[in-house]
Amino acid sequence: MKADLGAARPGKPQLPRPRGYLSDTVISWLRIGEGPLPTREEVQREGPYGADLQLALYVLYELHYQGFDGVDDDREWTPAPLSVRRYLEEAFLRALRADVPALGAQEALAGLLIEPADDSSSVSHYVKREGRLWQLREYAALRSLYHLKEADPHAWVLPRLRGRAKAGMAAIEFDEFGAGRAEDIHAQLFADLMADLALETAYGHYVDVAPAETLAIVNLMSLLGLHRSLRGALVGHFAAVEVTSSPGSRRLAEAMRRTGAGPAAERFYDEHVEADAVHEQIVRREVIDGLLKDEPDLEPDVAFGIGATTLLEDRLATYLLAAWREERSALPAPLPHVRTRKPARSVT
Repeated sequence: MKADLGAARPGKPQLPRPRGYLSDTVISWLRIGEGPLPTREEVQREGPYGADLQLALYVLYELHYQGFDGVDDDREWTPAPLSVRRYLEEAFLRALRADVPALGAQEALAGLLIEPADDSSSVSHYVKREGRLWQLREYAALRSLYHLKEADPHAWVLPRLRGRAKAGMAAIEFDEFGAGRAEDIHAQLFADLMADLALETAYGHYVDVAPAETLAIVNLMSLLGLHRSLRGALVGHFAAVEVTSSPGSRRLAEAMRRTGAGPAAERFYDEHVEADAVHEQIVRREVIDGLLKDEPDLEPDVAFGIGATTLLEDRLATYLLAAWREERSALPAPLPHVRTRKPARSVT
């Protein structure tokens, strides 16, 4: 089934439901353009990885992407919410720096290349072996907040790079944006996957069911992309995604085939097996090596970006697997049931 991503969302996304004081006041301010906003002290009292803080940050970041229905586009650069965004970013970044081990860039990269001896904490290993269609649908619904904007925040780093790093990054982004073909934009391929799984393909549709762990992953790439001072960390984040994508995508493609998810669902991950194997080499040899040759002082930042990405992905995996192994939904309410298709072939 082919989804027209543009037609699926003719208008802007709706503002989500708040999850607490921080997100409530931010969403209320965006809706009416006035009123109280959280102070730095109020932000600091909230857990940095909690749903309230992460949703407030997500909403403010979305002003730089598609925006929201009923929210004036000029509010993207209004000083008051920008100050609140800074407080939220400070809390999030402080927690990440405290929790991410200090490593060199090459050591951090090497860790990504090693398949763990114990794969019990891996979502892709789990769904390949025993995942069910309803679990793959939940996974796709949550990952849509990332994949429907997958390459966008990484594009912000291009003006901040030069030479080999810029050329390598631009080459990968060209692929991510479909190599000039709208139907092959990776966000469109993911929308097609969602259509195969009978999911709503509208941008940001599943934010109200997304746990804090999902929001934090999406917020990380926005945080790193929007700040020139974090360009090294954005490159590290991008490397972590590309280096781990090919083997994980192979397992996810096999899970889609085993459960009969549909041809577009299979294609999205099949495409990433081959493309990201190439991207891995470019990002390591051209983007990272080029960046560190130009700016060797950014090596700790590259390693931090890798470590922060790994940390947040591990948190999401822990959340999902804890629910699925107990045969319960990872969402506040299960998605509507759909009939299982006949698998295309068995996967051994």
